[in-house]
Amino acid sequence: MFYSFIRVVARWILYLINGKPMVKNYQKLPSGSFILAGPHRTWWDPIYFALAAAPLKFSFMAKIELFKNPILRWILVHANAFPVDRSNPGPSVIKTPTKNLKHGLGLIMFPSGSRHSSELKSGVMMIAKLSGKPVVPIVYQGPVKFRNLFKRNNVSLNFGEPIYVNRGEKLTEENIEEFTNKLQTSFDALDHELDPNYIYIDPKPKN
Repeated sequence: MFYSFIRVVARWILYLINGKPMVKNYQKLPSGSFILAGPHRTWWDPIYFALAAAPLKFSFMAKIELFKNPILRWILVHANAFPVDRSNPGPSVIKTPTKNLKHGLGLIMFPSGSRHSSELKSGVMMIAKLSGKPVVPIVYQGPVKFRNLFKRNNVSLNFGEPIYVNRGEKLTEENIEEFTNKLQTSFDALDHELDPNYIYIDPKPKN
């Protein structure tokens, strides 16, 4: 109930400040739950991802520090977020989203794990393998600085073809590399389809 309510609120807020986003290839979304994976370019791109892929409801990973505030923790929990300790991730990082997927919730993931990294990690492949759910690539093109979010009608999202991971496939370095290359190739193609000249520039790169 809360998730549905907050989704409506988020949709109207983003519409008021930025207008209606352009969403391409919605028809490529599979039935049932799936993993929505994309490059992490701003702190609000997961909101756009979740809205673009509605009506499916999604769960999210959020850094454990956000759960220390009781009010914020209540909001996050009821919005299907679950905590992740980035400095010491435990088995729940894989078990919780896998369980959620099997119970009909989608999952939004950023394979790089951070807005300031471009290296894709193996977590998406592992969860896809254990859950038996497809990975749908998505890219966001739009403002990466908050002040530019108030310039209307400048957000675009593009869905790619679902990528399936065989449950019997082993998580070898070779297979992980093949999967991450396929995912990155999809991201690049989706970006090019939206804008052949698009280049993401991290507003706060780590030295």
